[in-house]
Amino acid sequence: MPGSYRDRSARVFVAGDQVLRGLTAEAAEVWQRLQPSTFWRQITAAGQVVPTQESADSQGWASARGYPLVLQHERVPELSWPWEWSFSMLRDAALLQLSLLQQALPAGFDMADATPFNFQFRGANPQLIDVGSLRLRHEQGIWEGYRQFCEQFLAPLLLQSWKQVDFQPWLRGRMSGIPLRQLSGLLSWRDLLFRRGAFTHIWLHSRMAAAMRHRGGGEGTAALSTQMVLNNLQGLSTLLQSLKWTAVDSEWRDYYETAEHASAHEAEKSRFVRAACDRVQPQLTWDLGCNQGRFSRIAAEWGRVLALDADHAVIERLYCSLTGEASDSLSRQRITPLVCNLADPSPAQGWRLSERGSLESRSRPQLVLCLALIHHLVMGSGLLLEDVISWLASLQAPVVLEWVERTDPIIRNMLQQRRDVFADYCDERLQAAVGRHFRTVTEQRLSGGSRTLLLLLPLSAATGGEA
Repeated sequence: MPGSYRDRSARVFVAGDQVLRGLTAEAAEVWQRLQPSTFWRQITAAGQVVPTQESADSQGWASARGYPLVLQHERVPELSWPWEWSFSMLRDAALLQLSLLQQALPAGFDMADATPFNFQFRGANPQLIDVGSLRLRHEQGIWEGYRQFCEQFLAPLLLQSWKQVDFQPWLRGRMSGIPLRQLSGLLSWRDLLFRRGAFTHIWLHSRMAAAMRHRGGGEGTAALSTQMVLNNLQGLSTLLQSLKWTAVDSEWRDYYETAEHASAHEAEKSRFVRAACDRVQPQLTWDLGCNQGRFSRIAAEWGRVLALDADHAVIERLYCSLTGEASDSLSRQRITPLVCNLADPSPAQGWRLSERGSLESRSRPQLVLCLALIHHLVMGSGLLLEDVISWLASLQAPVVLEWVERTDPIIRNMLQQRRDVFADYCDERLQAAVGRHFRTVTEQRLSGGSRTLLLLLPLSAATGGEA
């Protein structure tokens, strides 16, 4: 994996469907102590860490690369990045980071860093994937990940909770997080005096770090007992659990409660989506513009689902509804909600643009749900209809497309608020674009007469024996 070079004690390699981690002699010694421990058995049984075992079959491969020991991890099907997570997703990953440390320290272990990139979501469940970050703990030491935790977990969450500022653009623009001095400058004196954690973890932390650098010393060079670190972890956990976020400007959070047409067509659309899933049998579905995830839940009966929406509040609501279910429920295990603006999706980032891959480089769907979305991409984001259809075809998967005609009240309302420069948004241009890239398998006009559902198969790909 390109980004694993940051860990000099272990390196991750992908060989086919296998995810292997080569360990240096020092890291191998830690593993030999970790693997039989009660701590490891507990976090493995709780699903808090990716299933991992030694790989005897790959030992020769590892030795040839200078690693005395190699581990094999169960592969996480779909990778996501912190700037694609909702508020509660980032908070749950942060709480898991703290929980793992609280369990590790009394058992004689520590964690080398505290970054959200060490975690991935399986459905709506966060899980530690960086086993190499676990190491042996010295009785008197420092928590090296404290500043990293504050900049990459705590600061974004405080910004969202206290200032109603979405953290995703900040993390996407700076993968190392929000510098504490910058966040301190955004907080008022009332925040620093009266909000829990603002003075200690943000203002004072940033000043002490600056003083250490000015004196030429390292950050936090004073030794801390294990109990002192545990006390700090408990304080951070209490702070994070107290943080709340309620969106104030979401256009789509209450869509199904306020949009009459949405509930009127739901049963018809549900039957159509179910029939499409039954025909395609997708192991992975992308639900574009998923909103509350009603159709994601249908697709989850067949396989995994990436539920994508540009509205942070919508994804937050969906995630919280999933985590409110039993941990082994089908929807919670299979649906991963992500904040994703299709007109401006996550690009390739990091060193040589290879550390954090783009959405399409990480995931390839076997079915795409594009319901009541095209008009928002064309008239809302200014994309060209032909480009949108061409992009859908590039995914090489069947598409369930809902076409909303210009006579629909939603379209008329959108055009009342702007000049109509969207000559390409019309039935004729849609038919021409679809005809160039797809074969229409099923077509159904919804009650009301201004909306049509289409099941499209890409001409350049075979699906279930059909081209």
